[in-house]
Amino acid sequence: MTAPAPRPGILDIAPYVPGRHGSLEEAGRTMLLSSNESPFGPAPGAVRAAKHEAAHLNRYPDPGSTPLREALAARYGLDPARIVCGAGSDELLGLVARAYAGPGDEVLYTRHGFVMYPIAARSAGATPVAVDEPQLRADPARLLAAVSPRTRILFLANPNNPTGSYLTVDEIARLRRALPAGVLMVIDAAYAEYADVADYESGLALARDRDDVIMTRTFSKIHALAALRVGWAYAAPPIVDVLHRVRGPFNVSSVGIAAATAALADPAHEARAKSHNSRWRPWLARKVARLGLTVYPSIGNFILVRFGAAPRTAQAAKAHLAERGILVRDVGSYALPDCLRITVGRPAELKALVAALAQFMGKA
Repeated sequence: MTAPAPRPGILDIAPYVPGRHGSLEEAGRTMLLSSNESPFGPAPGAVRAAKHEAAHLNRYPDPGSTPLREALAARYGLDPARIVCGAGSDELLGLVARAYAGPGDEVLYTRHGFVMYPIAARSAGATPVAVDEPQLRADPARLLAAVSPRTRILFLANPNNPTGSYLTVDEIARLRRALPAGVLMVIDAAYAEYADVADYESGLALARDRDDVIMTRTFSKIHALAALRVGWAYAAPPIVDVLHRVRGPFNVSSVGIAAATAALADPAHEARAKSHNSRWRPWLARKVARLGLTVYPSIGNFILVRFGAAPRTAQAAKAHLAERGILVRDVGSYALPDCLRITVGRPAELKALVAALAQFMGKA
C-alpha cells in the first residue's frame, strides 16, 4: 500500500530538535544547562495549585482560561478580553501562522531567530524568509528590505534566543511604523522578565496601541512551568477574535491554568529568579571570556559562546562537558554551528561548567 502524501511543503520542514535532557533519575547528577529552564523551579504556590487541580482531571478545563487571563490583566494592567492563552507560546505562534499566512505568502524572521518560526510558516503552507543579522542582532533595515508584496507576518524574538540580543523599544516602534499596512508584527517576548536594561520593553505597549501587533509570552522560563505548556498573547480585538476561531476549545489544561495563576501571585519568587540571573549571567560571561572564548552580550537567562577551530570546536566542547555531566545547547540548527548556548544555572553548576571549560581550553 502507498501512504497518503502530505500537503506540499510539509516534508521540507526540519523537525524541531530540543536541547538534550537528562531523565528525572539523572537530574540529581546531571547539570541541565541546555534548555533555559529556571534553576529554582516553580513557586511553591504553583506546585500546590497543580496538585490540587490534579484531583479533578475528569473535568474539562475552563475553555477561555478565564482565571489566568484575569490574573494576567491584574498583574500587567491589561484588558482581559485582549488576552489569549495557549499551550505554550509555541501553539500561539503556530495559530498566528495558520490564521494569517498560507500558500503564496511569505513570513519573515531573523536568521538566528527561534527555529519554530520557519516551522510554523511551512506548516501553514507559507514560505519562510530568513533575514541576515550580521552582528547577531536583528537589523531593522535588512528586515524592511526583505519585505515584499507577499509578506504577511514578521516574527521577531525580543530578546532573541539563542543570541540574547534585543532591539530597543524605540527601534521596535520605528520598525513597526515602517512596515507596510497588512503585515502583522509578532513580538515573541519569552525572555522579557529577565531583561534588566532600561531601553527594553516587552511589546505590550505597542500591542495595546496598534491593531497590527501581537505580543506573546510564556510561563516556561522565569515561572518554571515548562512541563505544563502555558503561554499567552496580547493583541487588538480583531486579532484576538481570529485566534479564538482557530484555537482548540480546551487548549490549556486545568492544571496549567491553576499553576500559572498561582505563579503570578508570587512576585517574590519571580524577583528571586531575576536577581539571580542579573548577578550570575555577567559572572558567567566574564569567566568564559577569560578563557579566550567569544561571549555575546545577552539579556536573557543564557549566554551564547563561540568556539574556534579543531580541536577546540563547539562540538568537542559539548562532548567534553557531557562527559562531566554538564548538558549545554548545540545551536547548529540556528545557523550557528560554532556556538553553544549555556543556561544560567545555580552557582555550583556554573562553577563546575567554568572549570570544565578551562580544562577543555587547556587553562585549568
